[in-house]
Amino acid sequence: MPEATPEFKRQLREAFEEMYVGQTFEFRRTFTDGDVAMFCGVTGDYNPYHQDAAFAEQSFYGRLTIPGLLTGSMLTHIGGLLGFLATEMSFDYLGPVFVGDTISCNVTIAEKDEEKRRVKATAGFVNQDDVEVLRAMFAGFPSRVRLAR
Repeated sequence: MPEATPEFKRQLREAFEEMYVGQTFEFRRTFTDGDVAMFCGVTGDYNPYHQDAAFAEQSFYGRLTIPGLLTGSMLTHIGGLLGFLATEMSFDYLGPVFVGDTISCNVTIAEKDEEKRRVKATAGFVNQDDVEVLRAMFAGFPSRVRLAR
């Protein structure tokens, strides 16, 4: 693999230095039928909990649910603005998300490894009723912070 340029290495160093333990970021969105259709089409996730209204109505949720990874993908919005190259992600799904739900994703920088220039963060996802529906952890390398301060 070719060597990164000195400018790129400087950019990585600066992005890492700008981040600090306890720093937070938030992203909020309302999920639509179109979001589900596009996500399922791109991923091939044709789970009946997300696609078959008759099946979902008989389930313990009583209606169609949003795919868990679609909700979890809110991290990619924040990660993209951080130029974050993720090396690890984990999710704990705590409750269903439905079309029309507004989810807030709150990310907190939890650890910085100075030697490896690696960052670990946690995230909590809550719906419009302030019910936590998802918890996540991710780690990796920031490369270009483009978020407003």
